[in-house]
Amino acid sequence: MRLGLFILFICLAAGLWFFAMGSRAMAKGEDLVTEKPDNLPKATLAGGCFWCLESEFRSLDGIVYTDVGYAGGHVDSPTYEQVTTGETGHAEAIEIYYDPDKVSYRSLLTHFLTSAHNPTELNKQWVDKGPQYRSAIFYHDEEQKKIAEELIAELTAQKLYKEPIVTEITPAGTFWIAENYHQQYYEKYKEKTGKQHMRVFLKKQRKK
Repeated sequence: MRLGLFILFICLAAGLWFFAMGSRAMAKGEDLVTEKPDNLPKATLAGGCFWCLESEFRSLDGIVYTDVGYAGGHVDSPTYEQVTTGETGHAEAIEIYYDPDKVSYRSLLTHFLTSAHNPTELNKQWVDKGPQYRSAIFYHDEEQKKIAEELIAELTAQKLYKEPIVTEITPAGTFWIAENYHQQYYEKYKEKTGKQHMRVFLKKQRKK
């Protein structure tokens, strides 16, 4: 009897912990809006599944708007099915519109390179493998390029990672917006099912 109660207690505690961890991962920043702004700077980044990467940034204050799509390829108007083959040259990417009075481009890149994903994995991110999941910074001007290069050099000098950072630094070209069901995928999943997506929980565990 006592063993059964103990197991029940452990299961309940694990469930509550899972919910709490997921809730923190799914928290939204206070500055988010639903319409894309036309007067703010943006960052374009790629690092694994764009569902995961988008959720990493929507929790930060100063982030005003995000969308996910495809960057860096050679096919016009690519579909998700085409990109997943790895043959279009695109990476799953995220556009981040931000308030520079609240968060700097350097701060965004620091989060990207030290917390949001693993920049030492070449053409993959955890279970997602292929060039479409590569790590990349698509810069929009020379200042963004300079900041990216300097930050990667600093992190390399600090030996933050055992393996070298393989993040590409490349000019931003056309950003093709992904299909609507990919936008804010984890948030839509929770609204539909009432549960956190398993990937949110698993990503938190990998970070630990």
